[in-house]
Amino acid sequence: MMHHAAVAPVAVNDAWRTWIAENLMLGGRPEGLVGILIQSGISEQEALAEVDAALRSPYLKGASRLHNRLAKRDWVLGIQSRLNRLAPAQVPRRERLSGDAFLAEHYRRNQPVIITGMLEDCVARAKWTLDYLRDHLGEREVEVQFGRDADPDYELNSQAHKRRMPFGEYVELVRASGRTNDFYMTANNDESNREALRELMADLPPLADYLNDERRGFFWFGPAGTLTPFHHDLTNNFMIQIAGRKRVRLIAPCDIPRLYNQRHCFTPVDGRAIDIQRFPMMANVPVIDCVLAPGEILFLPVGWWHFVEALDITITISTTHFRWDNDFYSDYPANHDF
Repeated sequence: MMHHAAVAPVAVNDAWRTWIAENLMLGGRPEGLVGILIQSGISEQEALAEVDAALRSPYLKGASRLHNRLAKRDWVLGIQSRLNRLAPAQVPRRERLSGDAFLAEHYRRNQPVIITGMLEDCVARAKWTLDYLRDHLGEREVEVQFGRDADPDYELNSQAHKRRMPFGEYVELVRASGRTNDFYMTANNDESNREALRELMADLPPLADYLNDERRGFFWFGPAGTLTPFHHDLTNNFMIQIAGRKRVRLIAPCDIPRLYNQRHCFTPVDGRAIDIQRFPMMANVPVIDCVLAPGEILFLPVGWWHFVEALDITITISTTHFRWDNDFYSDYPANHDF
């Protein structure tokens, strides 16, 4: 006859208590939470006692006041979200937009725009071929993100994916690889690459209508298929498209309450296929799609969520040195767990 060892009941610890509190705040039914605790091996008596203690806790009542305040702010954000749905969801294209019009209609209003016609005489567009980059800068050591396919959180863990190699070797890898997201030279590699690729910046126009004279840019270069998952930046940003096309998906900042943003500036929502079963709050969130072509500049306003997919081998310069106030990161919350 088999004797089964008695399974010790699971004890309720502070991790469980935090879970109970958070789910009560989010509107979870007490009996539903008790059921999950029991399924997890906690005795019925203890499960009932813990949920009851949470419901009576003055600490939780204090936290509920803060939760109500958050609900009010989400309501205010929701006003803009609903108003946004009254107009077609698209990023306007404006040819040779003046600095004054850009400031008044886009920068100050936190509205994206694609600016065309400003890169007609840009030397880099014709000059930066794969052969040119290999032949003139091939010996330089650069840093690249590698091993992205094996890590679903490659962007969050970008520090762990850095690899150094000669630039010429990387150029040939991009040329030969076809579609892949496994490697990509991004702004995360900028500290190492700014010096290695410094003379390339002289091939870019100053864009003095919009930018100050810092002439500092981040060099993005990779094969077709590179992805940047949905996230938002902590500054206003220009994406200056030199080579290849990029598909960009945008979500307005006011939709943050429905973006499952629990860590820093990231969301688990996949821009390639938004899963409404897994993320039901995303059901009515407007997503604006555009394709950025070579010679175009996309203004990405601070706080706007964006997902980027390269449709070809692409080179993009991103830059943040606008003529107007662009320090939004100094007062960003220090604790990145939301």
